[in-house]
Amino acid sequence: MSDVTIELKNIFSERLKENEPLSKHTTWRIGGPACWFVEAKNPDEIQSAVQIAETAGVKYLILGGGSNVLVSDDGFEGLVIHPSLREIKVEGNFLTAEAGVPVSLVSRAALENNFSGLEWMITLPGTIGGAVRGNAGCFGCETGSLIKTVKLLRDGKIIEVAGSEMNFAYRNSLVKQNRQEIILSATFELVSGDSETIKNKMDELLAKRLASQPPAGGTAGCVFKNYIIKDNELERLKQETDIPPEMLAKKIISAGWLIEQMDLKGKQIGGAKISEKHANFIENVANATASDVIQLIALVKMNARDRFGIQLEEEVEYIGF
Repeated sequence: MSDVTIELKNIFSERLKENEPLSKHTTWRIGGPACWFVEAKNPDEIQSAVQIAETAGVKYLILGGGSNVLVSDDGFEGLVIHPSLREIKVEGNFLTAEAGVPVSLVSRAALENNFSGLEWMITLPGTIGGAVRGNAGCFGCETGSLIKTVKLLRDGKIIEVAGSEMNFAYRNSLVKQNRQEIILSATFELVSGDSETIKNKMDELLAKRLASQPPAGGTAGCVFKNYIIKDNELERLKQETDIPPEMLAKKIISAGWLIEQMDLKGKQIGGAKISEKHANFIENVANATASDVIQLIALVKMNARDRFGIQLEEEVEYIGF
């Protein structure tokens, strides 16, 4: 038994798992084993796990709800920390959610307290930690827009930073740029609203999502970022493809729309398939491997580059490659 195993076992006891298949902890249901996997129930346990890994020179990562990630078939040679911090607090018009709270539950908590602004979150997979880290968004909204403060683990210390210091950008944040920082909780500043109006909006958005996207199980969310049109290529793209006017006006091309134009909907490699319902989703339809998904991603990127001169970027993150 290694020193790392002994130290982790002293803290996590039966919550320490060795050679744990990460396919059990990702929404794509893909991924080989992690050397160590622990469920951390509070910030002190996260601190301790990180300290053990850093002292031993072992790689570590934080894995929340398991959406928006692709884990290698070979797994992860290190420690995976799963934050099980799931408390929600409401004080005045501020709602604080710990990193392990599912995003949809935060939306429902806002409804229960007659807060408006987070209706769209009812449609998102994953946890608040991941949503803040990647500035997740949909229906024209983004996580970072309503954040007042974020509590972080930085250099072994727990600190609180203002939302304005998080460098939120499209699917990006300060924490995503600096992998040594760990989100512990986020506080949203919300406005009061009518509960019936809020609920109707949530029901409407959820119905739209269910009608336009495949079920969350077996997918990882959107695979590619939408494409931001650069000023020097606007005229060329207008001439080469029939981009919808609303996309041209915003200078953003929907990745799903772009993949549809390449007639790749339904394309399957191994057990991975580009969704028939929404082309920016790849579904695990038959025990797909990470290799299957990577080949589909490469096919999409090659076609976008060759046909439109567009370099698509992945929204999903790679683990263990």
